[in-house]
Amino acid sequence: MRLVVEAGATKSDWRIIGGAFSGEERHLFPGINVSSMPMARNIETVETALRALGNPRPESLFMYVAGIVTEDVKRSLVPVLQELTGAEEIEVRDDMVAAARAVCGREPGIVAILGTGSNTCFWDGTEAVSKVRSGGFIIGDEGGGAALGKLFLADFIKDLVPEPVAAGFAENFDASYEAIVRNVYRGPAPSGYLGGIAPFLLARYEDPYVKSLVDGNFRAFVQRSLKRYETDKYPVGIAGGFGWACRDIIKRICMEEGVSVGCFESEPVNALVKYHSL
Repeated sequence: MRLVVEAGATKSDWRIIGGAFSGEERHLFPGINVSSMPMARNIETVETALRALGNPRPESLFMYVAGIVTEDVKRSLVPVLQELTGAEEIEVRDDMVAAARAVCGREPGIVAILGTGSNTCFWDGTEAVSKVRSGGFIIGDEGGGAALGKLFLADFIKDLVPEPVAAGFAENFDASYEAIVRNVYRGPAPSGYLGGIAPFLLARYEDPYVKSLVDGNFRAFVQRSLKRYETDKYPVGIAGGFGWACRDIIKRICMEEGVSVGCFESEPVNALVKYHSL
């Protein structure tokens, strides 16, 4: 039995391969991010997921998790996972490798993640050999859902959002300044909170203000990240639910910027199941 886990800031998707399990059944749990979330909370999520799955004892565990910025962080997770699962083979990789294996497999290409956050790399078929730093949702993550939510709230708190859109936001969210500040600066998952505003905005994409905001977020991503790679030689493969939901917008903006887009993968874990089934 093999266990494949693909985790971002918003959710983690657990799949079991082998025995009576094909790997197609989704088991969704809270997100895991080893940079923006306390490690104790991440471990608690792993423990909760394993209990819910009946405490499986897989031979192999492949975990792809957001926020791995140093090898020390990766190494610190392995003994914890070993103790919790008893797996003989444990591979912990970041969400960039998950995306690369999902959209490129074992072939070279440019890889982009567009989910709550954003990230990019050039994949040589085995490893990410060059990477434009993302910066996270505070100083980067252009193109991601959290960055879009941050752009919107920056306008909203200064009364720069057109009245129909502002009124709609107030109907769907706690729009008080106190609540916004609390969720962004003291909430348990600020990037998830910011990313949660994105669906509200996409539903109003035809509004000129919203269209400008959404397009500007993606254009900044293309100009500041994607065009740092050899886009004249390689198309870009895009992984992530936010990228999938906005694929028509992204294709148009990339075409305007002279960037070729290859495949979109809404759920990288589906391709990862296939990758680890070979």
